[in-house]
Amino acid sequence: MGLLDLQKFYQATNPSQVLKADSPEDEKYYIDFSQVRGGKIIEELRENITFFSPDEPTCELFTGHIGCGKSTELLRLKAALEKAEFHVVYFESSQDLEMGDVDIGDIMLAIARRITESIGSLEKITLPQARGFQRIIDGATRLLQTEIELSAEAKLPGVGEISASSEGKFSVEAGLPGIGVKASDDEGVSLALGIGKITAKTKKSLELRKKLKDYLEPQTDNILETINTELIEPTVEKLKQYGKKGLVVIVDNLDRVENVIKSGSRPQPEYLFVDRGENLRLLKCHVIYTMPLSLMFSNDYNRLTSRLAVEPKVLPMVPVRLRDGNECALGMKNLRQMVLARAFPDLDPEQRLCLISEVFDAPETLDRLCQISGGHVRELLQLLRSLITKERKLPLSRELLERVIRDKGNQMKLGVDDQEWELLRQVQESQEVKGDKEYQILVGTRLVYEYRDSQGSWFQVNPILAELGNLI
Repeated sequence: MGLLDLQKFYQATNPSQVLKADSPEDEKYYIDFSQVRGGKIIEELRENITFFSPDEPTCELFTGHIGCGKSTELLRLKAALEKAEFHVVYFESSQDLEMGDVDIGDIMLAIARRITESIGSLEKITLPQARGFQRIIDGATRLLQTEIELSAEAKLPGVGEISASSEGKFSVEAGLPGIGVKASDDEGVSLALGIGKITAKTKKSLELRKKLKDYLEPQTDNILETINTELIEPTVEKLKQYGKKGLVVIVDNLDRVENVIKSGSRPQPEYLFVDRGENLRLLKCHVIYTMPLSLMFSNDYNRLTSRLAVEPKVLPMVPVRLRDGNECALGMKNLRQMVLARAFPDLDPEQRLCLISEVFDAPETLDRLCQISGGHVRELLQLLRSLITKERKLPLSRELLERVIRDKGNQMKLGVDDQEWELLRQVQESQEVKGDKEYQILVGTRLVYEYRDSQGSWFQVNPILAELGNLI
């Protein structure tokens, strides 16, 4: 019997799994691709905070293809910053926000909530009452509760009456199904709970989101000032009293905001990061936002970097080939290890290579899998998992891999029209993508992948599409 447990191998290939830097098991799966991704991007982000500006607020932007490993790298950054004695608040914004309809006020509320939750979990630190911010939350609570009652034309079942306390807070007298918040002895817990209930209700309702936006928008400057003076600045001061060097907030998944029209004729990414970008950098702590890769190709890119006073950091694909078409030896070496580490996490790299025959019918099958993925980490795991599901035994065969590739290619081909094939031919010849329109057609749909080397960025047609013959 072989060394490999097929069921465990399958579970380890979950393409949605984000590797956590503080997990010994996850650490066994991690492969450092920085040498073939154009530089140590996470180290740059860390040093910008820990070395260059430890006491001054910074704002950073981080982007790349969805599924290329950004969240895994950000969690490693979180661990590195915590080791450097910073308190780090990391959260996935998609849990709090409706990604098809996001506004600056929503982002600020989400950040405020996550900071208060995180600080509230620390035994030593108690923050002063944020009365001004509490009044803003109480106003939103009262407004949205009224809207719910009016839309139902009656009191909702199970939701108690809202009553004002002497401190101006609002509470639900029976149960918590509504959005009123009962005052808590812990100010931070009460505030976080209030924001959480507001975001939960508005995420489900376009009408309530509009009401909340109309309420928050005129107060944007005041909200930012209040968050800074009542929440962030006291938090940083308290953290430093207990030996911490500062506060870092990492807002992940904002790169997933949808490319819908917002505020007149503006696409949502441009609206948030360009038109309102100045608001994003006004928080008085270190903040890192993920942003849509499309903004790297936008006509507003120069305005973006001017408003936020920073150049975005890009996490590109892992190259399987060089610009000249030859194999990228180091990229392929690392991708092989990524696959084999999922099979043999407790073995060292050389031992894994000796056991390729436990997983694949030939080393060439593993190489073929890595090449056809184009170095897209999630795509590689999806192909591998599909292969395991169809084969259901080891070793995995080249014949079945070719069938999986062919099926995937035929499915992708259905969504490519004549204009897109022509654009793909141009990319294959020039290795360039020009402008926002081409990005939306090619890169945003993963028909084309971006790579970086010492000369800068270059582009390659998704290898699965490149093999179909339509590009000749």
